[in-house]
Amino acid sequence: MSSYEDALDLMQEHGVRPTANRIMILRTLIESTRPLSMQEIETELESVDKSIISRTISAFKEKHLLHILEDGSESVRYEVCKAHLHGNVEPLDEDAHVHFHCEVCGRTFCFEDVRIPEVEYPEGFETRTVNYMAKGICPECQAKK
Repeated sequence: MSSYEDALDLMQEHGVRPTANRIMILRTLIESTRPLSMQEIETELESVDKSIISRTISAFKEKHLLHILEDGSESVRYEVCKAHLHGNVEPLDEDAHVHFHCEVCGRTFCFEDVRIPEVEYPEGFETRTVNYMAKGICPECQAKK
């Protein structure tokens, strides 16, 4: 299946009306090998107005189509929530996984095969999402030392 078809399927599952710009923005996120910041999305899609990208990201967040990651660099990053590819449209992030932020190059990596450890919270707390961000130096930056 192509990223275009994936984008259309995800939008339909989440009740997001597909437009040319929304499809282009979602395809950019689907095709990325890592979570992207708003600035990275804007750089990738120079032909799309920044306000359209911002409104689209807001619409995607509202429909639980994206994971929102805070990497501690005062930048928020976005990635497609893959749990919804299996028909689950609950706001609970079932595909939560570990992320790694390189403090040298500033890139954030997804470790989709590394699950977030189970945490027991005090009674009365309901977890809706978990953001597990490890920080350090990536192998590429280590090699440059």
